[in-house]
Amino acid sequence: MRRISVFGLGYVGAVTAACFAHVGHNVFGVDMNPGKVNSLEAGRTPVMEPGLAEIVKESVAASRLHASTDAGTAVQRSEISFICVGTPSLHNGRLDLSSVKHTCEEIGRALRTKSDFHWIVIRSTVLPGTAQDVVIPALEAASGKRAGVDFAVCSNPEFTREGTAVADFMHAPMTVFGAEETIHLAPLRELYEPLSERIWETSLRVAEMVKYVCNAFHALKVAFANEIGSFCQQLEVDANEVTRIFTSDTTLNISPAYLKPGFAFGGSCLPKDLRALTYCAKQMDLELPLLRSIMPSNHAHLERAVAAALATQKKRIAVLGLSFKPGTDDLRESPSVQLIKRLLGEGRAVRIWDRDVSLGRLVGSNRQYIEEEIPHIGALLSTDLNEVIGSSELIIVGTKAAEVDAALENLYLDQIVMDLRSLRPGSSMVDAHQSQPVFAESQSIASADSSSVAYQAA
Repeated sequence: MRRISVFGLGYVGAVTAACFAHVGHNVFGVDMNPGKVNSLEAGRTPVMEPGLAEIVKESVAASRLHASTDAGTAVQRSEISFICVGTPSLHNGRLDLSSVKHTCEEIGRALRTKSDFHWIVIRSTVLPGTAQDVVIPALEAASGKRAGVDFAVCSNPEFTREGTAVADFMHAPMTVFGAEETIHLAPLRELYEPLSERIWETSLRVAEMVKYVCNAFHALKVAFANEIGSFCQQLEVDANEVTRIFTSDTTLNISPAYLKPGFAFGGSCLPKDLRALTYCAKQMDLELPLLRSIMPSNHAHLERAVAAALATQKKRIAVLGLSFKPGTDDLRESPSVQLIKRLLGEGRAVRIWDRDVSLGRLVGSNRQYIEEEIPHIGALLSTDLNEVIGSSELIIVGTKAAEVDAALENLYLDQIVMDLRSLRPGSSMVDAHQSQPVFAESQSIASADSSSVAYQAA
């Protein structure tokens, strides 16, 4: 049994406090609003949520759930404090973090006179970096103590839905913990072990970001379904039947497929079919802004890669991967082709390697396309991977191949690798005197706000 304080008794805080109390923990709810506090103390739920009234009444009667406006007393009586206050939008879209900061200051002042180690868990929805830049400084300033030494700050974003929040909390399909030191997650593991089917442990920034990714994707799905429904209605197509068939594919459609960040899409299908859909909608005077924005978004992703490559100021560039995806020689609307065109137009000397592409084997529309896009493509292509890499200052990787990974293990000093295949956070520059080539993010790339990641041999 743990002693828990929950700051903020709105939808998130009230459900968090009541559910923890329901499974046997002692919980102290804290809110500035006396009405919410008095309601909870009387055994009544301060918010309307199915199933909440019953567990509030039961937990208060069992003396496991209490409420107060006194933050200091709540911190002194608890081991773990959950911050569940609101983070509303300001007029310009920026988050209002004033309640988060005020709560941290209240908790910090209470920690001044507390000798025991304390956990502060952010459950409010906040952008990546908030824990490090707002929460920890406010706590340290108010308490005179140090994070990681006298108290721990963790992230535990909520994924409950209004209307089903109690069920979502008690049977969570996914629970996320964030901390800079995993040792600080021990009490959270204990709290959530009987409540969650899957627990993820990660960094503070990743935990903060996951909540936004989930909500953005949910909004995207609703908007996509509504635009497709409107389109079907205009075309006198049964939208429900289309959706039923579409969602039956759990390999490509309703799955992790196509959801790994990387380079822009291309090929003979996706761009063509998106253009056809948006043109058809335009003919019917039907506004489909989401579908219409996909191609510009894809182009912007390509432009970020171009900017990243140019920011290195390297003149001799290798591009590994020419087709729109590995395992095919289809070059039509390949983002690599467009990238190479831009680099050539900027005066860069480009060498190209692709295991699956040979100019002699290209026929029909595929050959016509590449000869129109890059007329002298034959002079740029090479079958010698090591020679292409060895003669270049910047190596842009756009294909997954074992021989590419092997070849990149033997780079010269000052060669830079820009990997378009995946996105990963930047690391610091490494010691230039290490005996083996290693990769670290190039600062010149980071400043270019690239979707790709650059590494420099050291």
